[in-house]
Amino acid sequence: MADKKVGRIVKVAGPVVVAEGMTGVRMYDVVRVGNLNIIGEIVELRGDKASIQVYEETTGIGPGEPVTDTQVPLSVELGPGLIESIYDGIQRPLDLLMEAEGAFMSRGSLMPGLNREKKWHFQPVITDGTKVSPGDIIGHVQETTLIAHKIMVPFGISGTVHKIAEGDYTVDETVAVCKAEDGTENQLKLMQQWPVRNSREVKKRLTPNSLLITGQRVIDSFFPVSKGGTACIPGPFGTGKTVVQHQLAKWVDADVVVYVGCGERGNEMTDVLTEFPELKDPRSGEPLMKRSVLIANTSNMPVAAREASVYTGITIAEYFRDMGFTVAVMADSTSRWAEAMREISTRLEEMPAEEGYPAYLAARIAAFYERAGRVQCIGTPEREGTLSIIGAVSPPGGDLSDSVVQATLHVVKVFWSLEGRLAYQRHFPAISWLTSYSFYKDSLKDCFEDKEQGMEMEKMTVDAMGLLEQEAELLEIVRLVGAEALSPTDRLALETSRSIREDFLHQNAFHDIDTHTSMPKQYEMLKTILHFHKQGIVAIEAGVETADIFKLAVREDIARAKYIPQADMSKIVDIRKTIEEQMKKLHTSVAT
Repeated sequence: MADKKVGRIVKVAGPVVVAEGMTGVRMYDVVRVGNLNIIGEIVELRGDKASIQVYEETTGIGPGEPVTDTQVPLSVELGPGLIESIYDGIQRPLDLLMEAEGAFMSRGSLMPGLNREKKWHFQPVITDGTKVSPGDIIGHVQETTLIAHKIMVPFGISGTVHKIAEGDYTVDETVAVCKAEDGTENQLKLMQQWPVRNSREVKKRLTPNSLLITGQRVIDSFFPVSKGGTACIPGPFGTGKTVVQHQLAKWVDADVVVYVGCGERGNEMTDVLTEFPELKDPRSGEPLMKRSVLIANTSNMPVAAREASVYTGITIAEYFRDMGFTVAVMADSTSRWAEAMREISTRLEEMPAEEGYPAYLAARIAAFYERAGRVQCIGTPEREGTLSIIGAVSPPGGDLSDSVVQATLHVVKVFWSLEGRLAYQRHFPAISWLTSYSFYKDSLKDCFEDKEQGMEMEKMTVDAMGLLEQEAELLEIVRLVGAEALSPTDRLALETSRSIREDFLHQNAFHDIDTHTSMPKQYEMLKTILHFHKQGIVAIEAGVETADIFKLAVREDIARAKYIPQADMSKIVDIRKTIEEQMKKLHTSVAT
């Protein structure tokens, strides 16, 4: 490697530093800035001058101080130890830094992303003499009780494996040697590195055709997201974006969850850090942290690191996807990421576009979301991996015409529109059923082992959505002329729609049972509500008054169905029998 280039600072403008004498450096090279050796990245080159976005506070940095080029792009370390870790935006382990330095870490910290002292038990799955190529799995490390970490051949390395042996290794010790055809020997370790701005290679992209079950009824039944899909959650302040993100991170049907707190308040990240070790994964009963990686880049951290945090998170997620896992990324929020881009762009004196954002805003957002997908991974054995991205967007004042929202909507396939009116009514999740949409609804029927049940669920969601849309129209009539002007069937439609909203769509994130609902239970709940509606129509046609229908005691049972444990789902089926019995009594009273 050539001697590292050393320049000197000529200008400091907040998170942007300009250095001269940088001829020969490359875009996106990582540099060490000033006497404190703080970390930066080259984002613009003009002659021998380089503009550098700095990932740490620049207070006290001045002209004349040195800038050293490391000759490598911003990269993350990938290997055992990622799970259960808490990183900042450039993969510095915050928990280890706190142990070493206290609550306030010093600038220029060189602590690596993966622990160099901890030993992992490596179990090879190949033998000496095996020919390997990039992406091939050579062994396993049991990282947590939930994750068997697959050790893969890094990209750019192929040949014949020698000296592979089971044993305990640190991440930077050699576990095997790969001899290429030209005689070059490459050491294979538990760890590899990857530049965060480059997406990892895949063999083939596949159609996302199975749903990512979240346990949230309004999402799974009405606006589902697929494994390998993309979704965004825009909404004004106080509508519950972060709570929805937390719920998805807790209960989503994924092997690995990467939660990126990009520019969010510190207390919200604290909630995640305190809750995840306590909460149990519904599939395994183990703490959720045993399948989670947290990127904590809070609003009081340097703005440039916020821009890098989403790339750090998505690169770690791609690494686990390449092992064949189902991975979900929660980015909260991409608006703060866009604001960081805007600030850096302004400091670089670039020509602003709409609302002051850089002209490349839409391209950056699209490139980020396009790293999601269901893929056939490179290497042997053959395997599929999925990476889903769910991003929160915080438009100023809840304005959905904001540039970040519009750029996001152009590329995502699911739109969960949070509405302030619903939040003020204490209806959570405050996802509007009239303005949200999903392009993955065709996969809903495949969530059930019983195909007929799946087809019925798909039809029921269409019927329920039709009632909710009808309710919106009928409420306008009620405001104008009063409820007395409605026909009995219209009054029943209003009452059933209210039941759908309050008894099905409304969900309590803090209730032990209601916080997560399986697909079979969602099916039984929705079927019960619509069964009441169908029985009510029959009763009205037989001459029963709507007031008598609305007074039935079984309606209280329908409202409480959400609190019935999964193991007692037969009780929900019994509610439908009770509906028929009580409706039958009304028929009898009318006949007599």
